[in-house]
Amino acid sequence: METKAGDPGAFAHFDLARVPSPAFVVDEVALRRNLENLADIKARSGAKILLALKAFSMWSLAPLIDQYLDGYCASGLWEARLARAHFSGPISTYSPAYKADDLAELSGISEHITFNNPQQIERWKSNSNQDIVLDSSDIGLRINPEIALGETAKYDPSQPHSRLGFPISQLQPGHFEHLSGIHFHNLCEHGFDALAQTWAKVEPIIAPYFGALKWINLGGGHHITRDDYDREALVDFLKALKARSGCEIYLEPGEAVALDAGILVGEILDVFDNGMPVGITDISATCHMPDVIEAPYRPAMLHERSDGPAIRLGGPSCLAGDIIGDYVLPDEPHIGQRIAFLDQAHYSMVKTNTFNGVSLPSIWLWNSENDMLRCVKSFDWTAFRDRLS
Repeated sequence: METKAGDPGAFAHFDLARVPSPAFVVDEVALRRNLENLADIKARSGAKILLALKAFSMWSLAPLIDQYLDGYCASGLWEARLARAHFSGPISTYSPAYKADDLAELSGISEHITFNNPQQIERWKSNSNQDIVLDSSDIGLRINPEIALGETAKYDPSQPHSRLGFPISQLQPGHFEHLSGIHFHNLCEHGFDALAQTWAKVEPIIAPYFGALKWINLGGGHHITRDDYDREALVDFLKALKARSGCEIYLEPGEAVALDAGILVGEILDVFDNGMPVGITDISATCHMPDVIEAPYRPAMLHERSDGPAIRLGGPSCLAGDIIGDYVLPDEPHIGQRIAFLDQAHYSMVKTNTFNGVSLPSIWLWNSENDMLRCVKSFDWTAFRDRLS
């Protein structure tokens, strides 16, 4: 995948030596700017916007985020607990499947619970477990629009034989009997056109049931805060859909909230030659930026030069595939050199791990307007120890 972001913004002037390495640095000014854009969409369209915690769960920023958004969407019990403990606002939860104990707790803290197919709804509504009270939560059904728009097939919710959502071609009138809402999530770093295409597939099938539905959730993957996103078209679309359907309309972006709001700072530990220059960094793709391998994609580097000899950068783990990519560094590669990768606030912090006992990056909050910098979280080796037995 080609990264759709990578604008350095104020980080172009940030001194990388101000934080220990490795470290995530989040610019609260950039985050607020994204939130202001989302709040503007809300105000002009009448839609509600939820933060997808799966992408960005930095609860120390909850007071800021609460000012702008309508609530939070969780992918399971622990995210829902985090939302209830640290954020304000309604919680909407979706998981491909639920355990009974988890669902019992979720039914008490989630305003919306969305199921993956109608059979799940029937099974849990008829379940004898008295702790599961679904009537206290609006029940939603995730549908699969069956229109593949993703750049990478394995990340496309509409891929053949997808496990995410009930195929829209299989919907029957009886499936709407217990529903309060319909949910779909078909996008990944997409502009407005992809939403329009998806909705053109969905609307003819669910329009006859508008009167029976309370809400429609258009999911995430909307790159609303990217400069080239057609926000005017989105506002017009949301206003028209709300009027036409009579439903509350939800969006649940994650990446758009933290887009270009954070960097990952690292240091080169060693440089040698193996047919080309190779650099070992204290940043691990495997442990700190798993999407580099899983997607895969090449993260943009702060101040990378456009030409010159490239160096292959990789992490300190023993995994042969722990390779970040080939880069033309801002300066001649050398031990102790600081580097930073852009757009790392989302889907990096939430995915870090301690494979090989690799240390976790500390987390810093920076205000690019007043230059205040503070450490939000640091880790020692017990973060590795305490995961194990």
